[in-house]
Amino acid sequence: MQHSQTHLRSRPISAGHLRAFEAVARHLNFRAAAEEMALTQSAVSRQIQSLEEEVGVGLFLRHTRAVELTSAGAQLLLAVQQALPRIDGAVRQIRQSAGRKSVSLTTFASFASMWLIPRLEAFQRDNPDIDIRIDATDTALDMDLADIDIALRYGPGESMPAGSIRLFGETLTPVASPWLIKSNPPIKVPADIARFTLIEAGDAHRSHLEWLTWRRWFEVNDLQRAQPKRWLYFNYAYQMVQAALTGQGLVLARSSLIAESLANGDLVEVLPQHRMDSPMAYWLIVGPRSAPRAEIQAFRDWLEAQAAITRETIGEVPDPDTVDQLD
Repeated sequence: MQHSQTHLRSRPISAGHLRAFEAVARHLNFRAAAEEMALTQSAVSRQIQSLEEEVGVGLFLRHTRAVELTSAGAQLLLAVQQALPRIDGAVRQIRQSAGRKSVSLTTFASFASMWLIPRLEAFQRDNPDIDIRIDATDTALDMDLADIDIALRYGPGESMPAGSIRLFGETLTPVASPWLIKSNPPIKVPADIARFTLIEAGDAHRSHLEWLTWRRWFEVNDLQRAQPKRWLYFNYAYQMVQAALTGQGLVLARSSLIAESLANGDLVEVLPQHRMDSPMAYWLIVGPRSAPRAEIQAFRDWLEAQAAITRETIGEVPDPDTVDQLD
């Protein structure tokens, strides 16, 4: 079946005949495709003819006892084989979640691992009818475009959109595992830190997070020329803390993310009088289209309550509850 260029269309084709096309292309047989789809062979043939009319070129070469894909048909089949399973998967999810309450949120991986997930079981226990979907990514998603209800973000206040809610700030403090401290001479002054392996982010010096570095901590403590025993670099904060928990060195940790580890003694502050302030904070952003839903309000209230506990644990004063809304 050949068509001239005058038959080519510019508008998108309707999708109704694509399943028939995929079945015929897979079986290379109209009868087998018709049996699979519970249709008559003539009905399937009419759907393929209609599709070819819409596309503007022939998709099959008809032989006496079989059919063969044209090059155009093979090209279309590749796209259809990728698209139909994705459509079917989306429909399955929609059907499964129909009538269920759900909250979708995005946050960066270390915050999800170190702060959110350890607390999440309490919310699920109290709200068994609400499903939670977490997209842990270091890329800030556009909430106007992505299917996201809540974003938990990290940064200075001036970089946050209007309406963002400040959860808590942070300080940076040198920490280590108790047994590492006990197996070495005591750390009494900042210069003693250089006797240990120091753990930090491998890309901190090439990004806006340079203030998180040991180099900055040394400068604040008038130790510009200090050099540690060795360096140990990781990509993520939770990896750095894990290395410190296993005694591999000291980490300049974010107090808000290790509060529980300090409280239960898994980590200890080696120089608590030399904490370093951070200009960064953690923020809650609720998508405007999602805000009215009861489950979103419930999760937001729970997050703010958990944040209040964290502020108390890290000794953050004054309480930002009175100043947490950005103008």
